[in-house]
Amino acid sequence: MPKVINPATGECIRELPWHTAEAVERKLDATRKAFEQWREYSFEQRGECLKAVAKTLREGKARHATLMTEEMGKPVREALGEVEKTAWCCEHYANHAAGYLAAETLESDATRSWVQYLPLGTVLGILPWNSPYWLAARVFAPALMAGNTVLIKHDPHVPGCALAIEDAFREAGAPEGLLQALVIDNEATGKVLRDRRVQAVSFTGSTRGGRAVSAIAGEQIKPAVLELGGSDPAVVLADANLAEAVDTIATSRFICAGQSCIAAKRILVEKPVYDEFVTAFRKRLEGLKVGDPTREDTDIGPLARTDLRDQLHGQVRGSIEAGARCLLGGELPDGPGSFYPVTLLTDVPFDAPAFTEETFGPVAAVAAVNDAEHALAVANDTDYGLAASLWTTPERGEAMARRFEAGQVAINGIVKTDPRLPSGGIKTSGYGRELGPHGIREFVNAQQVWLGPKRDG
Repeated sequence: MPKVINPATGECIRELPWHTAEAVERKLDATRKAFEQWREYSFEQRGECLKAVAKTLREGKARHATLMTEEMGKPVREALGEVEKTAWCCEHYANHAAGYLAAETLESDATRSWVQYLPLGTVLGILPWNSPYWLAARVFAPALMAGNTVLIKHDPHVPGCALAIEDAFREAGAPEGLLQALVIDNEATGKVLRDRRVQAVSFTGSTRGGRAVSAIAGEQIKPAVLELGGSDPAVVLADANLAEAVDTIATSRFICAGQSCIAAKRILVEKPVYDEFVTAFRKRLEGLKVGDPTREDTDIGPLARTDLRDQLHGQVRGSIEAGARCLLGGELPDGPGSFYPVTLLTDVPFDAPAFTEETFGPVAAVAAVNDAEHALAVANDTDYGLAASLWTTPERGEAMARRFEAGQVAINGIVKTDPRLPSGGIKTSGYGRELGPHGIREFVNAQQVWLGPKRDG
C-alpha cells in the first residue's frame, strides 16, 4: 500500500491500496470495450469530449493544483499553471487532430492510392511525479484524438493526481473506460504492458526505467515512445543579450524546484562574458524564495522526496570536492520536509558530478568555455540528448542549431514543451516524439490503401 508523504512537512497525508489484479482486469476490459466504440467517433465527436474535459479541469483547477502541491510539493502558482496547460493541450488536439491525421494521397500505379491514419487500440502511459497532469496530457490528448483509449500509470507518490485525472473524464461525461488510472507497482505494470489488450506504451522517467520498459515493449513487438533523462546544456556566447539569458536560464533551471528533464543543467558561458554572467546570475538567484509551496509568493518548494534530496546533495558535495566553487546554498537545511536551498556552482570541472550526471533539483552548474566550438564540444560530450539552448545572435544561432546533439534547440529562449511542437530526445534521452503533428502519429496505423484497377504507364 503506497504511502503519500507531503514533502513540505514529511507527514503521511494518505494511504491508498494498490489496485487488485481483479480491478486491473476490469480496467483492461473496459478500455478495450471503449475502444470499439471510440474508434468509430468522428474527430468532431472526440474533440467535443476533450473540450469537455478541458472545461472540467479548469473548473476544478484549485482542487487539482492542491493535489500536486500536497503530493509532490509543486508551488501552487506553478501547479495552477500546469492545470491550465493541460486543458490547453486537450483543446489543441481537439482542434487540430483532424488536420494532423488527414489522409495523404500518394501517386502510384493505382487508380488512387493513399495513406490513412487509424488508431491502434489501448495506449499505456507510464508517468513520473514531477508534472503529473501535463505529462499525462502529452500522452492522452493525442492518443485519444487519434481514436485510441488510454491507461495511465503514475508514480506511486502521486496517486491522488492520477485518480483525479480519471475523475475529470468521468465528470466531463466521457465514455466509460475511455481513460483510466492504474495504481499498481512495477511488477504489475510489466504484466499490463505484456497484455494483448495493450497495443503501445509511452514512458517518461529515468533512463534506467526506460531501458526496462523498452525491453518489454521490444519483446512484445509493441511501439514505444521514451522521454528519459537529460543534462541539457545552455550555451551563452559573448554576443548574447546577457540580461535576457540570465533571467531565462534562471527560470529554466529552477522551475519545479529544478526537477525537470528539460531544465538547463549545464550552463556554458564564453570566457569574455563569464564573470559578468556569474555576477548577474548570482544576483538573480538570490531573489528566489524557497518555502511553503501553498503560498503564492513561493518560487521553489521542496524536492519530491528526501532520498532525492540526499542524492542531489551528494552530487553537490562531489562537485565541490572535484573543484567547483559554491557561491550559494550547498548545505542541507534544518527542519521538516525535503527542502534544498538554491545552489550555484561555478567553475565546475567538466568531469564533476554536476556535469556528468543529471541533477534533479535547484542546483545551477556554470563553467567557462573558450569559444563557440569549445561550447559545442562540451555540450555534446554527454550520453544525454534531450534539449539545448543557445544565446547568441539569431543568424549565428540558426547556423549552429543543427550541430547540437539534442531533440530540440531553443535559440534565445526557454526550452519548453508546447502542444504545437514535437519534443523528445536522442541517445539515452529516449526516442520517439510527443506533441505536435509528430506526436499524434506515434500511435497510429499508417495504413496504405491501393485502389484498382491498375493504371497503365
